[in-house]
Formats: sequence, structure tokens, C-alpha cells
Amino acid sequence: MFKVIKYVIVDILRSRIILGYTLFLLAISLSIFNLEDNPAKGLLSMLNIILIVVPLVSLIFSTIYMYNSIEFIELLLSQPIRRSHLLLSVSTGLALSLMIAFIAGAGLPVILMEGSPTAWVMALTGVALSAIFVSLAVLGSVITRDKAKGIGIAILMWIYFSLLYDGIMLLVMFQFSDYPLDHVMVVFCSLNPVDLARILILLKLDISALMGYTGALYREFFGSFMGIGLSFSLMVLWLTIPMAFANRIFRKKDL
Repeated sequence: MFKVIKYVIVDILRSRIILGYTLFLLAISLSIFNLEDNPAKGLLSMLNIILIVVPLVSLIFSTIYMYNSIEFIELLLSQPIRRSHLLLSVSTGLALSLMIAFIAGAGLPVILMEGSPTAWVMALTGVALSAIFVSLAVLGSVITRDKAKGIGIAILMWIYFSLLYDGIMLLVMFQFSDYPLDHVMVVFCSLNPVDLARILILLKLDISALMGYTGALYREFFGSFMGIGLSFSLMVLWLTIPMAFANRIFRKKDL
């Protein structure tokens, strides 16, 4: 199992795509903090990059890697190794590789150049998002054998979590504006890991006052130590539940 994880990590870290991803994040991080005199503005700019780029790269790269590794996976399955262990090993290698790329490109520069608790939270949420969207990509790739469909599923996931979900929330708030939906919105935010990451970082930046009563509610719920712990627990669920479904499908799948 550990040999498979090591092989996947070494294989991915030698990829030009991952190297380009790391250098892109590093260039963006250094540019933003060198151009911005206000660290809070720099962190906000980095937040937008992380919430858009990290899920997209994690989904697309992981999906393509899974399809390109089908022959390697089939070869290993001819050995006395459990399907669940193999899928978990490949997924772990994928997640660790993308985490390393994110830490080297954005996590460490943000922490070294800003160094506040907000920077640490941003780095941790970026690492969590990398792992979560690898898990979602693995689920999408085991659902169908068609590579084009798998990539399409990955793109639709990114569009939904990064773009459509906020529009759906705004539509619900507009349609039911006569009803008290503040607590419902807290639940809705828990159903999207991207929103969870955004709220955690915005609350650490102390700009929730600009969000009105809802921002005060978010601060009351997510701003406490228990709320932060619950938020990261929800992210762990976003990581484990798709992986559990992927494992169940993969064990019964006819390769």
C-alpha cells in the first residue's frame, strides 16, 4: 500500500502540469503580496484564487490521472491486493501530491509573507479543498469508464460548487425573503466545502460586519472554537463520504 502511494506521489510530482500549477500559485502569491501594502487585501485576493483554481485543478487533474492509470490499476489488481486498498492508495497519493504542490506554491508563501492566524487558516483550507476535490474526482472517475464523460462530470462538479451553488442560494433567499432563513443559510453553507472555506477565512479577516445580520450569525456559529471544529469536521465528511461511495462502486465494478 505504501509503495503504491510513494509511486503515485513520485510520478505526479514529476509531472509538468503539477510543476506548472505550483509555479503558477507561487507567482500569483508573490505578485499579490508584493503589490499590496495591506495584508488583508492580499489575503482576500489569494482567497479568490484558491477557491477557484484549487478545486478546478484538483478535479480535472485527478480525473485525467485516474483514467490514464487504468492499465496500471488493472495490473496491480492481478496481484493479491484488495481493490479497496488499491483505490485508497492511489487516491491518497493523488491527494498528497496536490497538497504538496499547493503548500509549496501558495501555503508557505502566504504563511511566510503574512504569518497571521488567518494565513494559517487559509493554508489549511487550501489543503483541505485539495483533498476533498480529489475525493470527488475519484468518485466521478469510477462511476463511468468513458474518459470524456468522467471529465465532463468533473467540470460540472466544479461549476456547481464554485458557481451555481451561490446562485441557487441567492435564488432561495430571494424567493423566501419573507421567511427567517438565517439559520437555514448556515445549513446550506455546510453543504458546500467551497462556501465553508470562504466563510472561515472571511470571518478570520474580521469583515463579517459587512455581511449584516447574516454575517453576525455566521460569526456566532462559525467564529467560535466549536464552530471552527465543526467546520473542519464537515470538511472531513466531504472527504470521506465521496471516497466511501467510490470504494463501494469500485469493489463491485467489472473491470
